[in-house]
Amino acid sequence: MNDPVRWGIIGCGNVTEVKSGPGLQQASGSALVAVMRRDAAKAQDYARRHGVPRWYDDAEALIADTEVDAVYIATPPDSHLHYTQRAAAAGKPVYVEKPMARTGAECQLMVQACADAAVPLFVAYYRRCLPLHQKVKSLLAEGAIGAPRFVTIRHVGAFAPGADNGGWRVVPGIAGKGGLFHDLASHQLDLLDYLLGPIEPAAGVALNLGGHYLCDDTVTAAWRHNGTAAQRHTGTAAGAGTWCFVAADGLPSESIEIVGDEGRLGFTAFSLDQPIQLQRGSTVETFAVAPPKHVQQPLIQSVVDQLHGRGTCPSTGASALRTARVMDHILGVA
Repeated sequence: MNDPVRWGIIGCGNVTEVKSGPGLQQASGSALVAVMRRDAAKAQDYARRHGVPRWYDDAEALIADTEVDAVYIATPPDSHLHYTQRAAAAGKPVYVEKPMARTGAECQLMVQACADAAVPLFVAYYRRCLPLHQKVKSLLAEGAIGAPRFVTIRHVGAFAPGADNGGWRVVPGIAGKGGLFHDLASHQLDLLDYLLGPIEPAAGVALNLGGHYLCDDTVTAAWRHNGTAAQRHTGTAAGAGTWCFVAADGLPSESIEIVGDEGRLGFTAFSLDQPIQLQRGSTVETFAVAPPKHVQQPLIQSVVDQLHGRGTCPSTGASALRTARVMDHILGVA
């Protein structure tokens, strides 16, 4: 394929304004040619502002557009399965927002739909390609902390009466049982799958302590990474995490720490302007890595490169299915 991959977006909402839409336009060998939103006025406005040739208020019409080669699904998780099945049935590669779906069972159906149609499925776990986390991966591969022994995640937020506090992200039927855990922890757990190897098994406790909405608001978890023994930086390691979105205000919000037999790495999944900390004994070294303007663009580039037959994307339906199953185990979803 020498011509640009021509993309259509289903659901041109906030996530597509800066994070992804411009990335589809600016990645090499890529073009954004159509967008869809159920609100026709908003779809037309997005197309006008971003210089997109066509807009729709019907997803089926976008999928049927013969000038759309691949479909990016940027709707809430409750519709990911349906739109993936429709795009796959039309023979079009799919790039879907995270979390991939509400449950591992839905994700499995998405993987199967794309396999049956012989089209690739990619998932927007873009932290796998961010320069900050690529640096973490290289430090691990270089043996900067020796063999990893354990990793911890801490993510704390406060509930503010009268504020949005998550919107649809805390509606179980749309976001899944875990609510904000589904939305945020999915990025962190998927990133650790990439850095340290697959997670299996995992278990947890999920509670609703605040009573502000129906989703869980406090989750604790423990797991094991089953990395490649031949690669010292991805061998077996223990993991633990705590997520609480009804804690006191003003607390440190999010951190990830990987401790090895020779040192530790501290970094975040979300505060991309925060430097990586490498500690070995009493020596602490920091690495500041600037994020790209459009944070999904590096991953989008890997998707486009794979579609052109000149590279491989690290975030696929298969890898995202692993993350979904981990969250199911932690949340106690059968």
